Amino acid sequence: MDDTREFELLPGASPTGPKPIRVLLLDDLEENLLLRATILRQKGYAVVSSPSIEDAEARLGDIDIAVLDYHLGAGKFGTDVARTLRMKRPEVPIIILSATLERKFGGIADMHLLKGGSSVEDLVQALRRFEGKQRGQPVVVDARDFYYERIVMAMGDDLVIEILDRDGNWQYVNDYFAALGEKKRSWYAGRNIFQDFPGMRGEWVDILRTVCDTRETYIDRRNHRAMIHLPQESLRWQWNLLVFPIKLHDGRDGAILSARLIERK
Repeated sequence: MDDTREFELLPGASPTGPKPIRVLLLDDLEENLLLRATILRQKGYAVVSSPSIEDAEARLGDIDIAVLDYHLGAGKFGTDVARTLRMKRPEVPIIILSATLERKFGGIADMHLLKGGSSVEDLVQALRRFEGKQRGQPVVVDARDFYYERIVMAMGDDLVIEILDRDGNWQYVNDYFAALGEKKRSWYAGRNIFQDFPGMRGEWVDILRTVCDTRETYIDRRNHRAMIHLPQESLRWQWNLLVFPIKLHDGRDGAILSARLIERK
């Protein structure tokens, strides 16, 4: 593959200014490499495109971040390059692109992104995140947010969404919910809904545990039973509530509490 453009300066860039972040892209499909490389160059990255394990491993000494496709065909895997890179240069962040979620937790990579479920913008956001990390130590990224964000994305951004374990500990809330509560999403992580909103303890403790234990779904359209930490309903609008079971990132039983505003008839 022609790499003559890999380290071109972007238009207007100063040759004496900060050097662009060098990203290794490994994929056996040339069209994938071309698409990702083009977009990343537009975002200001210097791209090293590699179509094979052998080519990628020859370039490990001159990169800042590695983005490796998991399955390369013919029984070859991007994790082979990841292991070599981790031994030679443990400070370099590694992102694996895979078609399934089961390899997302643990392993040699710092982050996994789901092919087909993640856009190139997701990749750019991941790269920006790694750019801000201090060099010199392996970067460890908690992949839980990515796992839950994929679920929430499929449900839509017009829903209030909370993901909790059986005891009411928040695992994730979406932006809509955080905005209603006038707090940052990070505020909720690890906190307990029943401690922060004691008025929900009675009936909602039973609802949450029943959904988690029986894998049943709870639906409530009645005005007076809305989750009290949501804004009060008006004469025109009311909350439509749905609580359904989910397996959490660590395999425990949990529940998604979702609510949508609906107009009354």
